[in-house]
Order: sequence, then structure tokens, then C-alpha cells
Amino acid sequence: MHLLAALALAGCSPLSHVRQLREGQVTAQLVLGQEEPLPELDLGTPLHRDTLVVKDPEGNQVLIMKAVKDENGEMVATDVLEAARVTARFRNVAERHGRIDLKFDIVVPGKMQDSKWQLRFYPDMYVMEDSLRLESVFITGADYRKAQLRGYEQYDRFIRSIITDTTLFVDMRNLELFLKRNIPQLYQLKRDTTFVSDEQFLSHFGVSEQQAIDHYTDMFAWKRNEYRKSRSGKMYAKYVKVPIEKEGLRLDTVLQSVNGDFIYQYTQTINTRPRLRKVDIVLSGDVYESDRRIYSMKRSSPLTFYISSLSSFTDETERYLTSIRERRAAANTACYVDFAQGRSDIDLSLGNNRKEMGRIRDNITQLLENRQFDLDSIVIAASASPEGALSANISLSQRRAAAVADFFDAYVRHYRDSVRRSSFSVTVGEDGAEHTVLSQNGSIPFLSRSNGENWEMLSLLVDQDTLLSEHARTSYARHLALQDPDLRESAIQKEPYYNYLREKLYPRLRTVKFDFFLHRKGMIKDTVHTTELDTAYMKGVAALKERDYKRALEFLRPYRDYNTAIAYVSLDYNASAMAILQDLRRTPQVNYMLAVVHARNGDDQAAVQCYLDACEADRSFVFRGNLDPEISALIKRYGLDKRNENGTT
Repeated sequence: MHLLAALALAGCSPLSHVRQLREGQVTAQLVLGQEEPLPELDLGTPLHRDTLVVKDPEGNQVLIMKAVKDENGEMVATDVLEAARVTARFRNVAERHGRIDLKFDIVVPGKMQDSKWQLRFYPDMYVMEDSLRLESVFITGADYRKAQLRGYEQYDRFIRSIITDTTLFVDMRNLELFLKRNIPQLYQLKRDTTFVSDEQFLSHFGVSEQQAIDHYTDMFAWKRNEYRKSRSGKMYAKYVKVPIEKEGLRLDTVLQSVNGDFIYQYTQTINTRPRLRKVDIVLSGDVYESDRRIYSMKRSSPLTFYISSLSSFTDETERYLTSIRERRAAANTACYVDFAQGRSDIDLSLGNNRKEMGRIRDNITQLLENRQFDLDSIVIAASASPEGALSANISLSQRRAAAVADFFDAYVRHYRDSVRRSSFSVTVGEDGAEHTVLSQNGSIPFLSRSNGENWEMLSLLVDQDTLLSEHARTSYARHLALQDPDLRESAIQKEPYYNYLREKLYPRLRTVKFDFFLHRKGMIKDTVHTTELDTAYMKGVAALKERDYKRALEFLRPYRDYNTAIAYVSLDYNASAMAILQDLRRTPQVNYMLAVVHARNGDDQAAVQCYLDACEADRSFVFRGNLDPEISALIKRYGLDKRNENGTT
């Protein structure tokens, strides 16, 4: 985007004007813009509107007012501080919300301006090891723009001279006369909407439609038009020597001062990154007359922005959790084992037995090889479906549990004999140190139990089954109320849905449940209290240091501590930060953070008091205050830096 500036001629020829630029080495200036004006505050006191009452470390009241030094070096109160253009080559800027606003002005002196010129300025940004050319700023003279527009007009006239309708090259009058005299049938088609294909046309008249048109086409005019079309690119370059740029240009605000200077207020927003401490901006530029560069200005001295971030206040102290470690542990699982009716022997070829028993075998193997726990015992309890007498089913489920226990006891013995592991292994004891202990080579007790008829599981399956009717569910619930399991089973057998229960649901009642009881290797006490690094909290601290504040809050929010408050302040969640900071012990860091939040809330008195308290306890905050815009504004408004220089508050 260009700025079209009507630039008056300076009363000298262009050649002498360029000579003045070269001899005087005239250049645009890259300067710091004026900072935003300080807001007026109503403190609600009868004192002067720019006067605060704070307390010194001894509790005495001290008046602080907006002040400057007079010609004798004395501090005097003033109601207005006149803003002036900053001539310093650096500024402290604050990172907020993970972003940084770099604000600077490009000042173009009147001597560089000419109606026939275009001024092009190129800001370059240097960030750590990277460099980036920012969007350019152009100032275009009125005559220069007129020449550009005149070139577009000439090119537009050339484009309009190109004929796009090819029928205009055909001598239609003679073509129609020829058809009317020689092929009247074809001439009649002029007023006939009937579709005629090329094949029909050719078969009737011995000549194709295209051949007839080509014969009466002015080929010289057509070729001349094609030639013009082929030269459109060259003609664009001839007429439009300097195209009007529309991309890659920046223009935020343009001001014209009384001396004819143009001032561009430029803002570049960048994302923060770890270890980013400063950014340099350098300006270069050229002066163009038509498509010729007639002058290049020398590169400016760098304008440096020092980046401050509240993440530098992060407390990196490691945080630990107290955990309770129990000596004993337990685990459980279940499997479905199919048994032949009334039998307790294990047949791996029956149903899904091979897969189910293999899964339990893998679980036991993992526990045997576990380096942290030893197996104490395994309790195996079998359940039966309710067909038959209750006493018989209790006895049957007991035998089935014993059969499963014998099966896995044999597996454990075989496993140990085949593996023949070393008699020693390294484990971690309750004191956290490694110990060499004997491997578990003794036998593991397998205890078999009977859980009898599995009515609880049957009721659950009936409730979840989608094929049973509501009437069947109601009937089952009525029979379930019978206290005697044998009478209950006998009543259900008379129902029409019984065969469905027996065929589809009863097999799922023959479960075998495993309870594994373990203890930690090398641990003697039943309970040991240990401290472990709070990894979740430390991830939050790391994210805070990396200035990833939203991610930091995901980890730190539950802790509501000083680091949580920093994350809130960095995201401008000032109310949440204040709720935490007010409950913390008033360390210098907490006082400084409170000063930032109070300043954002417009409470200057509380902000100044907290800042002075922080400086009194830790003098480093005297220098830190200039890095944060909230505190820097207080320092300038009330001359706090002058008071610190004098060693007084």
C-alpha cells in the first residue's frame, strides 16, 4: 500500500536536489515514538491530584508527588510533564500474553521529498540469530504517481485494441452473398434454428463450415491481432515501468509536523521465544525516479528493544510430594472356564479354555518375574450355574477351583524348573537403595474356594440382556425373591424363557476368580513414607520459564502458589492473581508482583507502596522497575527513580 503524498517542488532542479541529498547524506531517522500518555487518576483524597501518601519502613507517612528537577537541580512539583520525541537508541518493552509490541517511528525529513520521487524504506529486524525484513514503507510523490497511472492507462488502451471476437475478421457480407447465389439451401439456414452437424454440412455442399469461414476471413488482420496479443507482456513492461505495489507494505499512521517532516508510527508484534532478551531494528532506504534508483540512504544505527518478562520471577525451587508405600499389595482377575456338565477336570479343547487359561498363565508369569513384588499366595474361587441342587453345586465349584489351582501350581513348578533363574536378583528396598536378595524359589500357596451358585451374575446378565422381554424380566424378578435357591431354580425351570437362560446365560456363570496377594521385595515395615519429586508441578514451572503461560496454568492452577500467580499476571488475569498474592507472605517478589497488579487496576497508592516495600527489602527491584511498563509509569509519574538516587523514599 502506498502513501500518495503531494510533495511540493523545492525550487531547484531534480539534479541539484539529488546532489544535496548525496552531499548532505540526508537520511530518514529511526526513532522511538512517544509513549502512551499517562492516565489521570482520582485518588479520592483532598491532596493534590498527583500526590500520594505512602509509608516508609518505620511506618512514617511520606508524600510523593509528580515532580521534575528545576534549573538548580532541585525537585519541584509540576502538573504537566511535556512529552518530547525520544532520542535514545533503546527502550525496555514488556512481553505480555506471549507477544511483544515493538513501536518505533520512521521520520522522513522534508529534504528527502520531491513530487517526482518515490521513497522506499526497509526496516530489518534482528532477533537472536535470525533476521527478517519487515513490511516496507513507501512515500510516493504526486507526479510520480501520475506517471504510474498514465502507464496503466496506456497499457489499458493497448489491451482494449486487441480484438477478442474472432467473427469480426470474417467478411460476412460476401460470405452471405456467396451462399445465397451458390448454395441457397444453406443460406436458408440463417433463419432456421435446426441444428446441422459438420458431417451433414459437408455431405450436402462438399465444403465444411470452417473451410467456408476461413475462405472469407481477413487473415492479415487476424495475424496482426494475434501478434498484438503475444506482445501484451512486453507492452506491460514498456508502459508500466513501476507497478503500484499492493502487497508487503505497512502503514499504520502518518503525521505531518510543522517542519514538513513525515512521521510513520510503526508497530511490529512478534511472538516471544525462550532466551529472547533483545531485538534490534535497522532502517535502510532508496529514492526512485521512475524506474531508476537515484539515491540510497545509509543504514541507520540500530534501535534496540530490551525484552522483559515476568517469567524471570519464576521460583524454580523443586517441589516434593510425600507418598505412602504399603508393603502388601493385591491384584485380581477372572476367567471363564468351560467344564463338562457335572465334571471338574480341565479340558483345554473345550470352548475358549485354551485362550483363557493362557491369559491367566501370562499374568502369573509377569508376577513371578516382577522385580518389585513377590507373590505370597493365590486364591482361586470358582462359581457354578444354578441348575441342580445347591449342595451339589457348592461341592462341584469347590472341585473345579481345586482343579484350576492344581493346573497352575503345576505350571509354576514347571516354569521354575525350565527357566532355572539365578538365585540372586537386585531389588529396591524400603530405604530407596538397591539390595541383592534371594530370588523367590519357594512354593506359592494356591488356595481354592467355592463361591457356590452365581445368582448375582445371573441377575446382572438378565438385566442387561436385550432379547428377553419385559414380561420375562418381571417373572425372573418375582422368582428371585424366593429365599431357597433350589425352589428358585425349580420355579424358573417352568418358565418359557428358561431354555434361553440355560443355553445363553448359564455358561457365563461358571467363572473362576483369581486374587493375587503380594509384598514388596526387601521391605520389612508394613508402611513406608517417601518423598518424590512433584513432576506435574515442575512441568508447570518449566512451561512458565518457556513463557507458555496457558500450558503452565494447566499444571499450576491446583497449587495456587506464587508461580501460579505469575502465570495469571502474565495472562492478564489480574483478579485471579490478586486473590493468590494477597494470601502469600510479603516477600520482595510478592510485593513487586502486587505492585504490577495494583498498577493495572489503577490503584497508584497501593502500587507505589508495594513497589517501595519491594525495593526496601531488595535493591535489585530499583533497577527492575524500569523494565516493566506498569512500574516504569509509576517511576516517571512520581519521580521514584530520583528519590532512589538520593537514597530516600
